[in-house]
Amino acid sequence: MSRKSALRPRYLKVHAALVFAFLFAPIVGLVVFSFNRTRSGTRWTGFTTHWYGDLLHDEPALHAFRNTLKVAIIATIIATVIGTLAAFALTRFRFRGRSLYSTLIFVSLVMPEIVMAISLTAFFRRFADVQLSIWTVIAAHVTFCIAFVVVVVKARLAQFDNRLIEAAADLGATPVQTFTRIVLPLAAPGIFAGAMLAFTISLDDFVITTFTSGPGSTTLPLYIFGQLRFGVSPSINALSTIVLLGALTLLAIAGVFSLRASRRGVGAIDATTLG
Repeated sequence: MSRKSALRPRYLKVHAALVFAFLFAPIVGLVVFSFNRTRSGTRWTGFTTHWYGDLLHDEPALHAFRNTLKVAIIATIIATVIGTLAAFALTRFRFRGRSLYSTLIFVSLVMPEIVMAISLTAFFRRFADVQLSIWTVIAAHVTFCIAFVVVVVKARLAQFDNRLIEAAADLGATPVQTFTRIVLPLAAPGIFAGAMLAFTISLDDFVITTFTSGPGSTTLPLYIFGQLRFGVSPSINALSTIVLLGALTLLAIAGVFSLRASRRGVGAIDATTLG
């Protein structure tokens, strides 16, 4: 092995370390300065948890947090149900225009948010004649979350072994039993991953929410942006840290759930094959 080839892994490790530092250094800085004693965002003066305590008495922030959870939970449930059904239809059935529908799903993924925001606002105001409120925000979030659920669930169903359905039918299982005991458990990791992705995207959406929100429907991204006009304070850093911690917790739960579901899926395949 040449000297140049021997040094290459070391260069790759250094490069990887620099990339991760570039990605996560701003996040680490945000978390660190959320515990800063003073309101300065550039100078560390001491450790305190005072800013986290202030959030418990900040009614506008708590109201925005409740709105964010309400929008994200309702939008995720609706988008997951519709997106899962659409993914099953596009994957397991053949019908005229299926390729077109699949393409339209990807078009909605790459469409600029500003275009979708303007179109949704025009639809609510001019065609539906609906007053902008938290429910228009929920409807807008359902609209763009469905595509993410469809893509994730389709990827899971594409790996499905159809021989399991045939084996279940040979053993006397009804279509409902096959769906509830074989298809749905094996598709569960993809459905859960799609739901978590939809929840996360809904949680931090800003552009579409800005255009479709009305009085009393301020979410956390809108509240944080409004507070940034007065400068970056430790309170904003603390609020952002809490949101970050929530997202990491959901990511960990999704990882554990997917790992366990995948192991159960492998066991189910082996048992069916042996049977």
